[in-house]
Amino acid sequence: MKKSDFVYSLPDELIAQKPLPERSASRMLCVNACKSLLVDKKFTDFIDLINANDLLVFNNTKVMPARLFGTKATGGKVEILIERIIGRHQALAHMRASKAARPGAIINLDDGYTCEVVNREADLFRLKFFTEPALPQLLEQIGHMPLPPYIQRLDDAHDLERYQTVFAQQDGAVAAPTAGLHFDDKILQEIRQKNIQNCFVTLHVGSGTFQPVRVENLTEHVMHKEYYEVPQATVDSVKMTRANGGKVIAIGTTAVRALESAAQTGNLQPGFGDTDLFITPGYGFNAVDALLTNFHLPGSTLLMLVSAFAGHEVIMAAYQHAIAKRYRFFSYGDAMYIGKGQ
Repeated sequence: MKKSDFVYSLPDELIAQKPLPERSASRMLCVNACKSLLVDKKFTDFIDLINANDLLVFNNTKVMPARLFGTKATGGKVEILIERIIGRHQALAHMRASKAARPGAIINLDDGYTCEVVNREADLFRLKFFTEPALPQLLEQIGHMPLPPYIQRLDDAHDLERYQTVFAQQDGAVAAPTAGLHFDDKILQEIRQKNIQNCFVTLHVGSGTFQPVRVENLTEHVMHKEYYEVPQATVDSVKMTRANGGKVIAIGTTAVRALESAAQTGNLQPGFGDTDLFITPGYGFNAVDALLTNFHLPGSTLLMLVSAFAGHEVIMAAYQHAIAKRYRFFSYGDAMYIGKGQ
């Protein structure tokens, strides 16, 4: 298939700019991939779609306040987006400025902190921070939440909580695993009361998740790498669920990528490392039976992933339905549940 097969037209007003007052107040489009059925529901109906022998797999990554603002010695403004922390005082980052900073350039940050451009590594810059405490603590002090580029406003104090799942634990993401944003403590309590099991993977979502595919031929696309981890406990839970006839339900495309990255041999195994797994139609899924996800950008790798899971025609029809029904799109938007039941 080609990139143009995954392009659709979306009215700007359907791009959610702020979260709803309550996490679980979203709408949810239910897609039966086998029958090509589309049903409009509320997210609170999610609990009725899962059974006691099913397993929910959450991504427990935690979004870092990874956006920094600074100035160069010349006075030029710089915006820094930390992509990955390397040790206590170094990071790989995207930098936006009127002129690209050269190695040796000093960037002045808030609260008197500074960093130096060490070198450039492909699209990223290696930065050294002259700080104490370590970089993660610096970000907590002066960093901003890295809202996606399609949210046309600055972050505020509300985003510190809402652009983060309630089960976030492992620091390292620069974008939220957005399907998880719909869950609040009440929904999680209802899941426990129904004796539905859950487990966790980690996939640190990178800024590349928002980048559209720039080549028409999908085989030429170079996938961005993201760190993932699938622990033994999760592998055991998946195997037990399958043995009991239950469904493995991934909460978000990032959970899918983590699970499938650890199942490339055909059998799910514990593991960790960087994954550049690019899932497109024709891919054979090894570890996932159903998927809860948000609506994704035109021409994005995530739209290609959900099309691989449910079928291209089914997903493109679902997106047109969602647009006609005025669903809210992208990170702070509504949800889609994709099942394959008969």
